Amino acid sequence: MTSSLLAPAAGPDLTSAWPGTLQLLLGEAAVDLWTAALAPTGAALRGLRATSVSLRTDGSATVQYAAALEVAGRPARDTLAATTGSRIPPGAAVLAGDVDGAETRVGLWRWPHDPALPALARATSTAAVGRWLGAADAVLRVRAYRPGRRAVVEVTAPDRRWFLKVVRPAEVAGLLARHRVLAGAVPAPPVLTATDDGVLVLPALPGTPARALLADPTARPAAATLTALLDRLPGELLALPRVRGPLERAGGHAAVLALVLPHLRHRWDRVAGRLADADPGTHPLVPVHGDLYEAQLLVDRGEVTGLLDVDGAGAGHRIDDWATLLGHMAVAGAHGYRAELAAALPWGPAELAPRVTAVVLGLATGPFRVQQRGWPRATEARLALVEQLLDGA
Repeated sequence: MTSSLLAPAAGPDLTSAWPGTLQLLLGEAAVDLWTAALAPTGAALRGLRATSVSLRTDGSATVQYAAALEVAGRPARDTLAATTGSRIPPGAAVLAGDVDGAETRVGLWRWPHDPALPALARATSTAAVGRWLGAADAVLRVRAYRPGRRAVVEVTAPDRRWFLKVVRPAEVAGLLARHRVLAGAVPAPPVLTATDDGVLVLPALPGTPARALLADPTARPAAATLTALLDRLPGELLALPRVRGPLERAGGHAAVLALVLPHLRHRWDRVAGRLADADPGTHPLVPVHGDLYEAQLLVDRGEVTGLLDVDGAGAGHRIDDWATLLGHMAVAGAHGYRAELAAALPWGPAELAPRVTAVVLGLATGPFRVQQRGWPRATEARLALVEQLLDGA
């Protein structure tokens, strides 16, 4: 049995201070957990590696694993997921035990049988999708998967391409409403069809992801182009729930990061305190995208041809859409483009800088979340960037 879980890589001095639930899912105890869970299926666990972690401020977590199995004497690979806390979906296999003197329940499932995403198995079946879309020769590629939350599957046929967005069934109506409101106003993909069990079929849109164009001033969208795009967001979005801005989320991000790197708690707390004291200013509620950054934009010759992932569109502050984009530019090292965009905006550093800093603080959770090699160093580097932005402000 081999395992390359995060806990040994992080070192006992660090992981011993983690919440017990995190130690359970990222330590050697996870091997025992999955060995017991898989035994009734006839599969033997031969290797286990954590590939993504979603951690909440109360210490509960959802972990995705890549597993090496032996089934009927043959090697196999599988994707597994485990979650603790209040987000265990009905239908998950549940094991319970004592952690830090309290009974802890762990929900478990194997890909693609995510109990929170009942349509996932069908949406990742080549035969089922081929029959559904009338493309028997389609090729499927999973582009994203967040256990218990969502998945995106790219479907490619010789003459067409789609994306299947798999969500919790209760979220279908809200997503349909957003796409319908945006239709014709901005280049968001239309929903071709949707199912009650949680699948939305979206067409592929033309253009190149802006992420690939950041270094090319002639190809990336100018500030005026992005301003015009955001100005076209329809007023009907104001009837949807208000989007929380980065300053409102900063305290939660700092709390999670303090759980992950507790020896840096004094620095996380200092950052959170300074952001809490920042003057948010007065900004009107306007239609916003809610999570605007370069991966959400498709571009052709400087024009935006696709506005993606509109799941969070609603009522918010326009400055927060811009701060999100500028924060991603800071992490990507696109400093020239960031300065070019910031110079064209109607807000000065006193208003923009705290929000941009709060966005970067949220992105500091990324190395741990995706289990990047050397994540403690990468996370501390992002903390240093957060502090630099704050001191510069």
